[in-house]
Amino acid sequence: MYMSGTGSRARDVVFAPRLQALLRDHRGEEVFRLDPGTVGVAGAELTDRILAARPATEVERPTFKPLHGRSIPRTEASTVMQAIGRDVRTALKKPVGAVDLAGEWPHVGHVFLRDLVLEGDPYRLRILMDRALELTPKLTWTVIAAGAALPGRLRPGAPVSAIAGLTAEAGSYSDRRYAMGLYRRAAAPVCFTVSTLVANALWLGSPFDDDTSNRNILYEAMRLLPPSWNILRRASPEYPALDSRIGAADDILLLPLLSHRDPALWDDPDEFRPERWDSLDPDDQPGYLPFGHASERCWGRHMVMPLAEMLLDMLRGDGLTVSPEQTAAKVPLAGLMGVADVRVVRP
Repeated sequence: MYMSGTGSRARDVVFAPRLQALLRDHRGEEVFRLDPGTVGVAGAELTDRILAARPATEVERPTFKPLHGRSIPRTEASTVMQAIGRDVRTALKKPVGAVDLAGEWPHVGHVFLRDLVLEGDPYRLRILMDRALELTPKLTWTVIAAGAALPGRLRPGAPVSAIAGLTAEAGSYSDRRYAMGLYRRAAAPVCFTVSTLVANALWLGSPFDDDTSNRNILYEAMRLLPPSWNILRRASPEYPALDSRIGAADDILLLPLLSHRDPALWDDPDEFRPERWDSLDPDDQPGYLPFGHASERCWGRHMVMPLAEMLLDMLRGDGLTVSPEQTAAKVPLAGLMGVADVRVVRP
C-alpha cells in the first residue's frame, strides 16, 4: 500500500499482491531473478541498453503481435495507426456540449471517449470497446466471431470512423474477423489508456492547484502508475553480452513500475509532485518509460496525451474531484496499470 498526495488529498493506493511484492522486495535493485527462466531488470542504464540492443519482435509488440495466426506487417500497422490517429484528431476538433463526467472512473471516461472518437460506427464494432471484454481474451474473440458472422457488412465510403472504414473491404468471414480484431486492438487501447490515465491522475492528486499544468499532472501520474508497468523481451543472444547475470535462455521483464519509483532517480519517489516536471524532460529522463524506449516509442503517445489533457481540463473546469468518502483504491494485476472504481463527484 502506498499513500498518494499530501494533507487532505492523502489516499491509499492498494497494489495487487504481486505488484506490492515487486515494490517491497526489488525497488532499487538493478537486476534480480523472478523465476528460473526470467530475469527482472529495473536499472535505468541496463534497461536502456537492453531496449536499444534490438527492435521488438512481432510477438513482443503488444498491439501488433500476430492476430489469428497472421503476422501484421509494419506497413499495415502504420495504416491502422494513421486511421485511428485521424479519428482522434477529428474528435479533438468536435465541440463538446454539456456532459456529466461524475460517476465511477475509469468507466465514465471510457464511455465518453468511445462515443466521442467512434461516433457513428456500427454496433458490431462499438461493442468491441466494452471494458467487460478485458476480463478474458476468450470473451473478446467470442464477440468478434459473433459480429463477423452477422449478415451484411460495412459499405466502402460509409460515414464512419477511419478505423472502422478499414473493415469495409473484408469480404470473407475470416477477413471480417481479422479486421474486427485489428479494430479492437487499435481503438480500444486509446479509450482504455486515456480514461485510466486520467482516473490515476484524479486519484493521485485532485483537487489540483490552479497553476499546475495538465501535462505535468499526467506525466507525474504516469510516473507513479505507469500505463505499461512491464516490458517483455524474449531470450536473445544480445542480452547475456550486456550483463553476466542474464543467461542465454533467460527472458527479461523490464520494470518501469520499479524504475519510476527508484530513490536513486527521483526525489521523494512515492510523492505525487507534478511540479518536478517543470525542470525534467520526459523524453530524456533516465528510467522513465511511460511510452516505451526512445528507440521504439509507442505509436499511440501522440493520441493519448492530447485526449487526456482535454479530458482532464474538462474535469477541472467542472470542479470534479474524488469523493472525500473514498480513501483507498485498488490497482489490479493487469497489462494496463490503473486504479479501479474511483468515485468522482462534484463537491
